[in-house]
Amino acid sequence: MTSPTDYADASQWRGTTIVAVRKAGKLVIAGDGQVSIGPTVMKGNARKVRRLAGGNVVAGFAGATADAFALFERLEVKLEQYPGQLARACVELAKDWRTDRYLRRLEAMLIVGDSVETYLLTGAGDVLEPEDGIVAVGSGGNYALSAARALFDYEDDPEVIARKSMAIAARICVYTNENLTVEVLGSK
Repeated sequence: MTSPTDYADASQWRGTTIVAVRKAGKLVIAGDGQVSIGPTVMKGNARKVRRLAGGNVVAGFAGATADAFALFERLEVKLEQYPGQLARACVELAKDWRTDRYLRRLEAMLIVGDSVETYLLTGAGDVLEPEDGIVAVGSGGNYALSAARALFDYEDDPEVIARKSMAIAARICVYTNENLTVEVLGSK
């Protein structure tokens, strides 16, 4: 049985993999579709990657679905308050998430990106920009991250990197499937 404290340790999360790869002027965020409760697969085609801010921002989540949707709504408000300022919107959301009594109980992690920047947001107040353009979260996140880093120097297309990384994660992590949602920003 999962206790609320299990969510403090991301390695204990069960149920998704999200990977973001930025290369050659493109950002690709891919997420699997599996929703698991304990050892049971409840749904295989959930959509955990979405476009926000009129399609100019892409976000993916790992963690509790309802919590992530609440965070997406808050992020949309911040993006409206600070148009074209993704970093500022993310920092403001992270401050609220850490200090607000209701929000700090939300159990999710977000990867958010626009045509220029990519960030990982956590309930601990973290707003982290990956130094190599690659970031991943969720139960299969470390597998996808490792695969993406290994492929990065050998593959030009970030969408191919993201898809191959997710396929590798799905073969290793029982909480990740190969039913992907992939969103691309940047040059075609």
